[in-house]
Amino acid sequence: SSIGSLIYLNELTLNSNSLTGSIPSSIGNLINLNELILYSNSLSGAISSSIGSIINLSYLYLYSNSLTGSIPSSLGNLINLIELILFLNSLTGSIPSSIGSLINLNYLDISFNSLTGSIPSSIGSLINLNNLDLDSNSLTGSIPSSIGSLINLNYLFLDLNSLSGSIPSSIGSLINLNDLYLSSNSLTGSIPSSIGSLINLIFLILYSNLLNFSIPSSIGCLVKLNYLVLFSNCLSGSIPSSIGSMTKLKFFSISSNLLTGFIFS
Repeated sequence: SSIGSLIYLNELTLNSNSLTGSIPSSIGNLINLNELILYSNSLSGAISSSIGSIINLSYLYLYSNSLTGSIPSSLGNLINLIELILFLNSLTGSIPSSIGSLINLNYLDISFNSLTGSIPSSIGSLINLNNLDLDSNSLTGSIPSSIGSLINLNYLFLDLNSLSGSIPSSIGSLINLNDLYLSSNSLTGSIPSSIGSLINLIFLILYSNLLNFSIPSSIGCLVKLNYLVLFSNCLSGSIPSSIGSMTKLKFFSISSNLLTGFIFS
């Protein structure tokens, strides 16, 4: 493809058209490219591994296409990448562990694909990440405890997968988190008391899991919370009175659990 001859190109913006076919491997020759913007087309085929050669790339937007195949491990070479957005494709396979090399990444969205396998523990190396969106895939295994290293995270979306195991207590280290979505998985065990450390949380969405034991009283520390959604779990015990401290709550649902006792006064 002749596009590979444009070696001085800094930005390639072809989004929101009706482009078809695959991404040419010659695109890897564009070593001075800073932005590759191809979203909202009808591109198909695999993401070319040659993209991993564009070492100056800061923004890679391939979302809303019909891309298939796995996420190439060569994307881990893009150490200057700030935003990687691949949602709404038909990507399969696992998330490559090499993604942990993208230490300057602020925004990672690979939701609404058909990804399988577990979340790699290397994801905890993305310490500059503000947004992590892995929802609406078929991910399995447990949430890695390394996720607690993402101390700059504002938004964490892991809902609509097949994740199992317990919610790691390390999640309480995410003190800048605004939104935590873990709903529609197969998570078990208790809601960790460390969740009370998430003092900036606005949305806590844990419905449709297999969570059991009691709701921790530390949840009352979440004084900025607007939405607390815990329905369709196996939670037992009484409703903690500390919930009365959550004066900004707009939506509270704990239906379809095994709770007992009185409605707190």
